[in-house]
Amino acid sequence: MDLQFLGATGTVTGSKYLVRHAGRHVLVDCGLFQGYKDLRLRNWQPLSLAAVDIDAVVLTHAHIDHSGYLPLLVKQGFRGPVFATAATRDLCRIMLPDSGGLQEEEADFLNRHRLSRHAPALPLYTRNDAVRSLERFHTVGWGKDFEPLQGLAARFSRAGHMPGAASLRLADAHTSVLFSGDLGRANDLMLLAPEPPPHADHVVVESTYGNRQHGDGDLLEALAAVINRTSARGGVLVIPAFAVGRAQTLLYAIHLLKQRGAIHHLPVYLNSPMAADAIEVYRHHLRELRIPPADCEAMAHAAHVVRTPDESRELNARKGPMVIVAGSGMATGGRVVHHIKAFAPHKRNTILLAGFQAGGTRGAALAAGAKSVRIHGEDVPVRCEVAQLDAASAHADAPEVESWLRSMKAPPSRVFVTHGEPPAADAMRQRIERGLGWDAYVPYYLESVSLKAAKS
Repeated sequence: MDLQFLGATGTVTGSKYLVRHAGRHVLVDCGLFQGYKDLRLRNWQPLSLAAVDIDAVVLTHAHIDHSGYLPLLVKQGFRGPVFATAATRDLCRIMLPDSGGLQEEEADFLNRHRLSRHAPALPLYTRNDAVRSLERFHTVGWGKDFEPLQGLAARFSRAGHMPGAASLRLADAHTSVLFSGDLGRANDLMLLAPEPPPHADHVVVESTYGNRQHGDGDLLEALAAVINRTSARGGVLVIPAFAVGRAQTLLYAIHLLKQRGAIHHLPVYLNSPMAADAIEVYRHHLRELRIPPADCEAMAHAAHVVRTPDESRELNARKGPMVIVAGSGMATGGRVVHHIKAFAPHKRNTILLAGFQAGGTRGAALAAGAKSVRIHGEDVPVRCEVAQLDAASAHADAPEVESWLRSMKAPPSRVFVTHGEPPAADAMRQRIERGLGWDAYVPYYLESVSLKAAKS
């Protein structure tokens, strides 16, 4: 079995791992690169293997940096099956067409306002391309064996992080490899904890927070403090949120705070039709959650859903206090960009970052204290408060990843550290080597390795 790293090296995005077995090929994850322009340009470059020569795809979960390249792969000629959990399939039914639609809207906006160097600006793929890719999905239950390729056994185990998120074990007659996927947290407010990892000869592990430990602060207390001080100023709280995962957790947290009287009953708007649609997936997959059905229903009604572009624009003319939860989580596009443009210049308002901010994104610039951000060809001044909510992260931190690895029944031959920016990935490598005494390695972009059988 051979493994090539087509993404998630030197960055947290673009997850793609090409597995070669007996002359055939399976792609584990099929994500878009995000962040810096040189990374985003990789989305337009051909893969090292033609799409028609890829026999199958296996998705660990539905986030766009793990699934968002799939419509383009199908557009390029991929005709094999896409294996995923049921919740991942249901979320991709929402997220992939939305991704295509956003790309069409962005290209249209750039063309109408002549803001692109390309004439015309084109989307990477369209909503229709995404809809066609959904026809390739085959669902697999938890702990059930399946064969993405003949002679290659596969099994999903729960990874936490979001509904349907999985770790994936692949094994042939000689060796095995475990892909962690994105690992969630043991004490997540809504989601179940990751399952202990099964034995594997090799491990590919994420390192998003490989050089960080989440604070001990309580999510509800931290969120209440931001809401209350913004409300006291008569301001608007804008929360860029991943439409699947963070948005639902934030709405549930806001529901709990209102229920406990910890915040005033100010208006809350969910300006993300995709996040609203994802709530229905949460309601359909209650076994993915640690909260009772009644609390899931309460979360679903914690905010007024903004559906139309006109409603979204109207929010920008309103005054606070109010809370707006809108996509995208790293402020790279979507409706939240327009809200940042409207509310960032005023001191009474707050932008609250509630998840990881990849380098090169507006979210990362805001987190670093940027005095202005570039939006639609303009430099928008940032005079509002910018706060961060680390306790809302859906990613395991460095100690939690180490603890997950430590629970393996036997040490693997090697751990490949991916899905992290360089400082985080290298810190995770050192942590594994020093804390566990295991061989750990940070692969580079497009590197290929041969996965040998474990030494007896």
